[in-house]
Amino acid sequence: MKPRDFDLPDADVAWCPGCGNLSILRSLKATLAELEIQPENLVFVSGIGQAGKLPHYIKGNVFNGLHGRSLSPATAIKAANPDLIVIDVSGDGCMYGEGGNHFMHTIRRNPDITNLVHNNMVYGLTKGQASPTSQRDFNTPLQVDGVFLEPFNPLAVAIALDASFVARAFSGDRKQSIEIFKAAINHKGYALVDIFQPCVSFNKVNTRDWFREHTYYLEDDHDPQDRNLAFQRATETGEYPLGIFYQNPDKSTFEENLTVYRDEKTPLYQRKLDKDKLRALVESKR
Repeated sequence: MKPRDFDLPDADVAWCPGCGNLSILRSLKATLAELEIQPENLVFVSGIGQAGKLPHYIKGNVFNGLHGRSLSPATAIKAANPDLIVIDVSGDGCMYGEGGNHFMHTIRRNPDITNLVHNNMVYGLTKGQASPTSQRDFNTPLQVDGVFLEPFNPLAVAIALDASFVARAFSGDRKQSIEIFKAAINHKGYALVDIFQPCVSFNKVNTRDWFREHTYYLEDDHDPQDRNLAFQRATETGEYPLGIFYQNPDKSTFEENLTVYRDEKTPLYQRKLDKDKLRALVESKR
């Protein structure tokens, strides 16, 4: 397959020229082509924000829902049809701010979905307010004296909650991003990929050059199954590591733990309602 197999010729892309989202979109198309995933088997789920528009620009099935609430329908879609590839796309505000509670409890459930979070450290759609990952002293039209809170650390939180796959990418590094995306999609269980990306219009501090100067890749001998080490690396500041921090291949997924799949693997959407069994179940609970 080719990346152009995921093009939508009539898509009216609303992102600014030079936006990091454009690189992420190209890398994701290349990833899906390399994995030979058919668009009809894909479901993109998103909430609100500039990142949430990505599913509108790529061929596949789409569910676009409420701000910060995309992970719940993504989990439900995967539970109803485990054969689908489900990719949740969100931004740092949508996922770590409004969706923070959903973020934590989805990690606990461990559905077999991939969660791509575009992290530009600012609310871009609403024109530049501080987001949960904005750094200290970041000035905005709302935070005129600068941000005085510590930035939210999604990787450290995810590893602390034993998320089964935790990684960080940089949108400007397409080759490395594609490899990380492939590993995340192939991973069985919840996979978080926090993606550093510049917002060229509303974040003049954390630019493409800033990310290049303040990031480096984890060493080749980094052990992603060492949870304590992964947490330690995730808390590094000043210069931020990129790559796969942590991976736990032994956790069962949300779908595997559902009673309905214990003896019968047929996806829920293919099953027919047995009214007699339903009636008996209701009566048994009276």
